[in-house]
This record gives sequence, structure tokens and C-alpha cells, in this order.
Amino acid sequence: MTSPIKNQIGSVFIPVSDIEVARDWYCSILQLSTEGEILFGHLFIVPMQGTAGIILDSKIYSPEKVFQTPAFQFITDDIEQSYQYLQENGVELVTGIENGQWFNFKDPDGNLFMVCK
Repeated sequence: MTSPIKNQIGSVFIPVSDIEVARDWYCSILQLSTEGEILFGHLFIVPMQGTAGIILDSKIYSPEKVFQTPAFQFITDDIEQSYQYLQENGVELVTGIENGQWFNFKDPDGNLFMVCK
């Protein structure tokens, strides 16, 4: 039998404590519109290229569930400019630029992410 499961990632869920604050923060960092519906009082879909989107979910949040290691990476063509952009926007940078290729940062809830060239 051929697997009916596709070799494709749909969406990624991110636990957030306040859906409106998270929506505004992610949309600001990614320069996206905050227009869109908060679904069922706890979900907001951030449209992304390459996946169906990031789903911010305040219903699954607890301090123990935040990402301690990057679950995925954001892609950039210019690692230095990306680092400077997040720094100028007050984002908590966890590492410097490592090997000229990547760095880690946290969202307001403490979820850890990576930007990679």
C-alpha cells in the first residue's frame, strides 16, 4: 500500500499566551497585515510561503510548552540584515550570528526560533 500521508508540512502550531499580542508581534516582525479573524477565540493563522501557515494558539499555551529548541527556521538571504532588523525591533536575540549562517531569537512568550541563511 502506498502511504496516503504526503511528504509535505502543512502548518506549525506555536503556543502563545495572548493571541492578540502574539498576532500583532508576529505580523509586525514579518511585516504582514494583522487583518484576519481570530478563530474560536484562540487561533490566528499567519500566512507563510512554503507552509500553509503558522498557527498561533493561545489554548495550548503553558510556560512548560514553549519551544526550548527551534521547531523550525525562518529563512533569509541576508543574515546580518536579519539580525540587525530584529535587534532594532527589540526582539530578544539569544545568540550572535553563528558561522555566518544562523542565529536564534525568542518571541514574547519565550518560544525559541532560528533564522538561517
